[in-house]
Amino acid sequence: MAGDRLKGLQCAEVSVPLDHDRPEGKRITLALSRAPHTAPESKGAVLLNRGGPGAYGRDLPAMFAAGMPADVAASYDWIGFDPRGVGASRPALSCDETYQNPGRAMPDPVPANLDEERAWIERARAFARSCAQEHGEMLPHMGTVDQARDIDAIRRALGAEKVGYVGYSYGAYLGAVYATMFPGRVGRMVLDSVPRPSGVWYRNNLDQNVAFEDRIRAFFGWVARRHETYRLGTTAAEVRAAYDRARDALAAAPAGGRVGPAELDGLFLADGYADRTWDAHARALSAYVVRGDAGPLRAAWNPPTPSDLNGYAVYTAVECRDGAWPRDWTRWHADAERLYRSGHRFETWSNTWYNAPCAFWEVPGGPRPDVWGSPALPPILLVQATEDAATPYEGAVETHLRFGSSRLLVQEGGGNHGITLTGDACVDGTVAAYLRSGGLPASRPGPDATCEAGRSAAAGGTGAG
Repeated sequence: MAGDRLKGLQCAEVSVPLDHDRPEGKRITLALSRAPHTAPESKGAVLLNRGGPGAYGRDLPAMFAAGMPADVAASYDWIGFDPRGVGASRPALSCDETYQNPGRAMPDPVPANLDEERAWIERARAFARSCAQEHGEMLPHMGTVDQARDIDAIRRALGAEKVGYVGYSYGAYLGAVYATMFPGRVGRMVLDSVPRPSGVWYRNNLDQNVAFEDRIRAFFGWVARRHETYRLGTTAAEVRAAYDRARDALAAAPAGGRVGPAELDGLFLADGYADRTWDAHARALSAYVVRGDAGPLRAAWNPPTPSDLNGYAVYTAVECRDGAWPRDWTRWHADAERLYRSGHRFETWSNTWYNAPCAFWEVPGGPRPDVWGSPALPPILLVQATEDAATPYEGAVETHLRFGSSRLLVQEGGGNHGITLTGDACVDGTVAAYLRSGGLPASRPGPDATCEAGRSAAAGGTGAG
């Protein structure tokens, strides 16, 4: 599979210090890929990061070389990389895999009583212990500051005075940290779907619980407007009730022994990230609720792959290291209960357990990087959908205020996460124009340019062309 993703790309490795403050000490390896420029001259290298943290990235040069306008694609050396601990980089992190993949249906993430909550706590504690036992030497050096210094090491290995960068989601935060630490080394930078720097990471995850509830309600409403197709109800509340019935039934008898409430929530979490899965998931839910056929749900859900498990280990290693997390479980419980009881039911407890190892992490977290722009930083482009649940809109607004040289391009009404090169001609045109010539929308109060979700630039978007 990796070979298919990397077909036609050049591959290489770069050695970097495990601890950048001890350059003569132990070293680790980062795996890189490149789609080289095909124009007579290169405009430089652009590093690409998918986010996560913990997402692989060596396939991204092929995506950008194919997805950008031909002249822009030809003008750059597109560089993908697996961040430290990820994928083909060595060592790759792996912790207690049973936390995400117990080999049967996972426990319901919504604890019915104190004993069930304690069982989840012990599972999270065991995962944290496993990571410390397996990768104790790595964990102190897995924060975003370490990753930003890796980017600068890649820049030096490329022989570049400055480096371009396109980062999605966590990759946008990583780019903001890099721009803070190395403003004079930044070329053209695009940050898409931007986390809030002041919320790293406990507060941001609480905000996600609210935003994902809004997004799943939008999905339920979409299904309700198509009742003749899905037969799940004519209102969002009726569709939600159908979902809850499915959840209860799967708690009593997991489909195939593997798909229970946790897996159902995980499957439909994808619908909070992007609407491309809405029809397929609505059909699978309908088959189960209306006809009692669990086959489509079983087919839609896939157990975590080794890449997924590696990604989760790196996710926790980075997020637990970046900021100070509450160490008293009563704080986690109180926040989860407050949000759940106030109607934010869909993601709250699942997200709590996804991040719970940070309550027991054996490496202290923080201090959180202080993210700000400087006069030495060139103009950068921020891209954000207003209804994005994974990185709510406020993150892009805050980052825009912190980086005086930035321009904010907003996809009004858009709910998908990571929108560059996903088919919005207005967004893609603005990004391409910036990479082509450095041109950006004029600065103005609020968003500097707006694209309407579902409409092209010619149909009323105001992005640069």
